Amino acid sequence: MTHPINQQIVLVTGAGRGLGAAIARAFLREGATVVLNYLHSETAARALAADAPGRAIALQADVTDPQAVAAMLSAARRALGRPVTTVVNNALPDFRFDGDARPRPEALDWARMNQQMQGVLGGALHVVQAALPGMREAGGGRVINIGTNLFQNPVVPYHDYTAAKAALLSLTRTLANDLGPDGITVNMVSGGLLRTTDASAATPEAVFDLIAANTPLRQVTTPAQFADAVLFFASPWSRAVTGQNLIVDGGLVKG
Repeated sequence: MTHPINQQIVLVTGAGRGLGAAIARAFLREGATVVLNYLHSETAARALAADAPGRAIALQADVTDPQAVAAMLSAARRALGRPVTTVVNNALPDFRFDGDARPRPEALDWARMNQQMQGVLGGALHVVQAALPGMREAGGGRVINIGTNLFQNPVVPYHDYTAAKAALLSLTRTLANDLGPDGITVNMVSGGLLRTTDASAATPEAVFDLIAANTPLRQVTTPAQFADAVLFFASPWSRAVTGQNLIVDGGLVKG
């Protein structure tokens, strides 16, 4: 599938706020039809959908629940008349980038690790599984997973979040191999700390300053800047790119 973005139906998970909302706005700006998934942020998601009448729909689903995800994809198809063919797996389980307030290794329990695995890895798997029939029917599709540069540069060692995102990179590459014959590309876009989302609002100012000072662009990447890079993997220009991880952090981390 090499359709222009303005001919695509795009699902963005966790689109009610933060980075997800910025990604949804970027797709809407380029003319796509967007399914705005949310868990708790109904008011914000519906307000964003109202900004693009006829081209956006807000649907609630917990991505850790495969039945809820399947029902969401079915509802989107009924409402829009065509299947979703591009998915952005952005939804993040409850998490705050709170610096020194994070659990230290001796206090970190498996329940916290498992929460991130279920949300980040399980959520992405459920969305891909539910979207696959529609992508195959359409002759191809795009899967874009949202990662992090923290497993290359753990400037703050968020063990649970980073491990789940590292597992998602592995799934990105194995899915790319399995789904390539179907014309489905699977890629990851990885950011660093973003200035600012709900999750990063708890980050101490000193951490923002440290990252900016060590980044070639001397600034912390914004959600809008990051969202623009996501568009590449949905566009026809990326039709020969799959299984890749693009780091979008102003040059802080290389490769």
